[in-house]
Formats: sequence, structure tokens, C-alpha cells
Amino acid sequence: MSTPNLSVSVLTLAILHAFAAPAFAANDAAETAAPQAQSMAEVVVTASKAPAAKRASVGGFSDAPLLQTPASVTVISQKDMQDLQIRNLSDAVKLDASINDAYNAVGYAEQFSIRGFKLDNNSSYRKDGVAIPGDTQIPLENKERIEVLKGLAGLQAGVAAPGGVIDFIVKRPTAAPLRSVTVETRERGTLYGAVDLGGRLEDTRFGYRVNVAAERLRSYIKGADGNRKFISGAFDWQISPQALLQLDADYQDKAQATAPGFQLLNNTTLPTGISADAMLNLQPWTRPVETVTSNIGLRFQYAFNDDWRATLSANQHSFKRDDYTAFPYGCSAQDLYPGFCGNGDYDVYDYRSLGETKKPLSAQAMIQGKFATGSLRHEFTAGVSTFRRKDRAGLYVYDWAGVSNIYHPQIVDMSTGVQGPVRLVRKDTENSVFVQDIVSLAPSWKLHGGLRHIDVDGYQYVLKADKEIRAKHDFLLPNVSLVYTPLDNISVYAAYSQGMEHGGTADRKAMNANEELTPSRSKQIELGAKMDVTPDFMVAASLFQIRKGLEFQNTAGYFVREGQAQHRGLELSAQGKATSNLSLGASVTALNSQQSGTGNADLDGKRVPNVPAFKAAVHADYAVQQVAGLSVNGSWEFAGKKAFEYNNTTFVPSYNVFNLGAAWATRIAGTRTVLRASVNNVADKFYWRDVTPESDGYLYPGASRTFKVSAQFDF
Repeated sequence: MSTPNLSVSVLTLAILHAFAAPAFAANDAAETAAPQAQSMAEVVVTASKAPAAKRASVGGFSDAPLLQTPASVTVISQKDMQDLQIRNLSDAVKLDASINDAYNAVGYAEQFSIRGFKLDNNSSYRKDGVAIPGDTQIPLENKERIEVLKGLAGLQAGVAAPGGVIDFIVKRPTAAPLRSVTVETRERGTLYGAVDLGGRLEDTRFGYRVNVAAERLRSYIKGADGNRKFISGAFDWQISPQALLQLDADYQDKAQATAPGFQLLNNTTLPTGISADAMLNLQPWTRPVETVTSNIGLRFQYAFNDDWRATLSANQHSFKRDDYTAFPYGCSAQDLYPGFCGNGDYDVYDYRSLGETKKPLSAQAMIQGKFATGSLRHEFTAGVSTFRRKDRAGLYVYDWAGVSNIYHPQIVDMSTGVQGPVRLVRKDTENSVFVQDIVSLAPSWKLHGGLRHIDVDGYQYVLKADKEIRAKHDFLLPNVSLVYTPLDNISVYAAYSQGMEHGGTADRKAMNANEELTPSRSKQIELGAKMDVTPDFMVAASLFQIRKGLEFQNTAGYFVREGQAQHRGLELSAQGKATSNLSLGASVTALNSQQSGTGNADLDGKRVPNVPAFKAAVHADYAVQQVAGLSVNGSWEFAGKKAFEYNNTTFVPSYNVFNLGAAWATRIAGTRTVLRASVNNVADKFYWRDVTPESDGYLYPGASRTFKVSAQFDF
């Protein structure tokens, strides 16, 4: 199941290498690296002196101040991730109240919704602006920050779910030598180690950034154990003052047993008397889900002059998964599908899908420039992009194996089923042309206008039905917004946009199992205001309405798109240094989600499931003046009640979760050191964090109280 010796060996070599700075650059070269790197930053068009948390590129096509971006954007910086001991995206997105878990099973792919709409694992995640799949835990060790665009991203990203996109910005080489080691342990036995190396070679035109990590995973759910190994490299070559070539590559090998969720007892009642650490996928033949992923990325930037530049970027992703689960579903004794028996019994299915692969290629080329026509000043972008996807899989095993119980687990025998041969099941080619012009109409007014045209040529082989589907679609997606800045630190905007997303895929138990619906269009109206209260503290508010076709499994058992989902909401946020000693992050979302036009009285007028009407997330960090280097932090997350089914028969209660932590920056043997400790879910509260309607509905408990301690050494 695990390979601890290999993990330790890789990490040990990396730690030893952290002390071997001469292997990368001579000491005398380090003295000159910083000033030379600074001169290079002046000619690289993406360089900026503003703090990373005040800027983002996910809202458009280049790095821009959040104050001037006519969209709702959240930035989670590397410092945030370090201070809060965040090791995965599930923990990172808790800082934003508009993001929720959406069929996010421990040990499997991390899956989320934004503004109530579930993200698409194939198109809603980005690496430096180009699409990557989100079918496994996306590593954070080589990420400088996480940028979240909330709402439609048709212009910026092309095909994407209407909730938004999450963009992972890769760490780049540093001007001065960087040698950092982090080790961590958690109370249930998780062990984590990571190394971050950066700097420039003797020829300072060349820079490097290397990240290595290994993790022994011991989940709060008993038996959901595993291991993870990761390595990455990012390299810069300043070919000339005008030309910069950037390369990056990463590799991750993760194996972890996945933890399925619970179903309603008698298909009517929430399970009671269970623990958050209960594991339903615990059979002698249980195996971890084994996933191997890699990326190879390239970016070339060329500045023709101070006003015009061109950028070419591409990424080749590789994904392979062997999926094993003792899957709980239904109660044959009471003929319940879905639903567990009233006494806690449930049917166990042997699910196996081996040899799944995806190899998407993303590429984008664009030219950007500034010019004037009379009194109007323009910031112009035009480009083309392509996304080519090939998925392979075999007809999975999904065989009844026996009966177990949520209170008294039973051993059942593995089935004798055999998977079908692996073959091509999906092939898509998406080609886009896009253009945007930001026009300065007057000193305080800017008009943003853009269009993207998308052609999609798709092929799907439906495994269960043994049939092929071929289709071509094209969409023209407009985006227009008006920004008014009455003062240098205040902006107000109004925006209208359209988006396109792939249709949802029918669950394996639907009558049209594994079949994907046709692409659909969504529309959004948004009003917003932002203010830099101080240079280091921003507040923002946005009102939005998003409409899209509603997808669900109807009473006949078919997965369909009928009617409309309408989400109207208010988002409030505050982030930055509220005082010299207090850093504050606050996020509040009020969401009215409603289904209509389905022709079914049980659905029309009801709330969209698994989305609270109100959610808040607050985090504060206070530097204790009386003790040098000491800071304390705390966070609070509140989520209102959530509907479990599309007909809103069952609601799960609201919950509050509190977390506490502390950090002490000091020196140990002359080495800069940060010691951190935290306890999550201080009150050890049981709550349902995720109540997805997918696969006929599953409920996932939140993590019980967890202690963590870590040490970061900067050499």
C-alpha cells in the first residue's frame, strides 16, 4: 500500500541538497544575483511591486490589481498556506464562503462548488492560466498562490462551469538563494516533509526552483490511509532583455483508500449515533485509489517594446488512476435504492475501474498592447487557444458483494467480476479565438469589452450502452463591464457575461449511464464595489445573478437537463492588515438558489441541494508585541442548513467550526525557524460538511478535532 522507504529517501536527498548551495551557484555569484535579477524584472512584463494578495491574473489575461478588476476574485497566498499549515485545496478554500465541498470524498479527487455550481474537473482548474484536470489532489508545494475567479469565466477560460475557475500559480525562481525545509506531524500519525529550493546559477540569466515533498497520510477516518510523493522543477532563461523562457514540470504519486459517504436510513432519516471516523470502505480486499499525475509546462514571453508583448504558453498533463472501492449503496432487504436500511445495514458493491488515463494538452498564444485613438486609451488583447483531450477507460466492475452495517461492520467476499478492456472513451478538440479591449473613456471610467468564440468537436464512447456519440458545437461568449473609480482607492463596476460548460455526465445507475449531455450556455449579471481602506487592507462587495439549465436524474431514471437553476447572491469580504499587529480575512455569502421550469411540482421553487443559504468564514492572526516572533490565530466557519435532495425533503443542520493556532518565529542554532501548532475543530463537533445529491445522494461528516505541529527552517 505504501512505500515509506522511497518517500524518506527522496526527501532525505532533497534536504541534504538544501545545504549544498554551491552545487547550484558559487557564493560570489549569489552576491551579484539580486541586483541583476532586479534589472531583469524591469523588462519582464509580468513583474510587479504590489503585494501578491492585491493582484491576480485569473480575472483577465494579465496580472492586474484586484481593485481594478471587474469581477469577484479571491487570492490565497503562499504565506496564508504556510501560516495555516494548509496542505491541500480542501483546507485552502475554507477561507472563502462562496466555495463548498461537492462530492469531496476523503482519498479521492477534491471537488467543489462556487456560488452553488459544481466545478467541472476537466475544465474548471488552471495552472498558470491553462486548463488542467482536477481528478486528484492538486499539489500545493510548487504553488505561489491560488487565484479564484467567482462567477462566469467564458471570456477568460472558455469552457468552464458557471461557478468559476481556480488557477494555481506556479512558484518561479528566486533572485537570492532559497533553502527552506518544512516538517509536520498530526495526531493520528500523518507525517509530512517538504523542501523548497530556489536561486540563480553563476550565469544569472538562468534560474531554478525545486520542490520535493513526501507524506504519510493518516486520515481522521480510520482506514483511509495512504502516502504521497511529489517533485517539481521550474526554470527560467532570460534569453535577452526582451525574451524570457519559462519551463516547469511536476510529478505526483498518491495512493490512499477512499472514504465513501452515508445514505439516509430508510431513505428518510439522517444517520445518528455514528462517528466522523467511521469507514464504510473497510474490507480485507480494500485497496487504495492509486493515482499518478504529471505536468510539463512552457511559457515564452517577448516584449516588442514598452507597450506591446506576446505570450505563448502550453501544458501537457498526464493522469493515470486505478480506482478500487467497497462501495455502499442501497438496502436490498427493504428494496431501497437509494437509502440504507433502518437498522444501519447497507449493500456493498465491489467497484473497480483500472487503467483510467487522461492526457490533455492545453496551449494559448496572445498578443497584448496599449495604444490611443484620439482621446481614448486602449489596453488590447487578442489570442487563440486550443484544448485537446483523450480519455481511456474500461467497462468497470460494479458487482454486489454482500451486506454490512454502519454500526457493526461485516466482512463480505470480493466479487469475481472482470473489467472490460481499456479503450478510448472520450476525445475532444476545443479551439478558441478571443479578443478584449479595455478602453479608458475618461480618467474615472473604463469600459471592458470582450468576445470568445469556441468550436468543440467531441467524441464519446458510452461504456455501459456500447455506443458512440459524435457532436460539434460552437458558442460566441460576450463579456462587457463598466468600471468607475471616483477615488484612487475605490472602484464600482457592473458586468454582464456568458459562459459555456460541458453537459453533466449521467451516473452509473441512471438509465443513460455514463452519457454526457450536450454543452450549455449560462448567463450572469454582477454589480460590485471595492475599496482599499489602507494600502494593506481591502473590502469588497458583489451582487450577482447566474442562470443555467438544471441537470438532474428524473423520476424515470434518466439524467436530463430540464428547467433552470437561478442563483442570486451577495458576497462580502475583507482581507489584509487591519492594524499593524492584526491580519484579518473575512468572507460572507448569502445565496438564494432556486429551481424552476422542470414541470415537476416537487422540484420547482425548491433550493438547489448541498448549498447553504448563508455561510461565513473569518480568520484572524495577531502578532503578540510582548513576545518577539509570537503570533496567535483563530478562525470560524459557519454554514446554514442545506437541502439534501432536489425535492428538499431532507435538510442537514447548520454548523459552527472553530480553529485555533499559534506560530513562533525564532532562530535555532543560527537558523531562521518558524514553529507552528494548531487545533482544528476545537469543540470536536460532529457535522455534515458535504451532502451531495450525486450518485443518488451521499452525506460526508466533517473532520473531528485534529492537532498539528510543524517546523519550518530557512537556511
